[in-house]
Amino acid sequence: MTAFAQRVLDAVDRIPRGKVMSYGDVAEFLGAGSARAVGRVMATWGSEVPWHRVLRSDGTCATHKADRQLELLRREKVPLRGGRVDMTTARWNGR
Repeated sequence: MTAFAQRVLDAVDRIPRGKVMSYGDVAEFLGAGSARAVGRVMATWGSEVPWHRVLRSDGTCATHKADRQLELLRREKVPLRGGRVDMTTARWNGR
């Protein structure tokens, strides 16, 4: 695992229950990488952290895991609008 990958996983592990970040938010929080790079890390090692708290910037879930991701987010009382997360309310800024 690369140092960048470990930093991504550490950041995702810090996202509080009931809050989310986008892939781009994670990259911005780290000051490194891109949304795509964060997505690659999550696809490879994301199962080690609360992966369901990382979404696309528009609040939509990963297509292949959408049902499971939404179920986990509902359990955490993340605010949803239809089939997407209300990013304005649920976004965590890392502080």
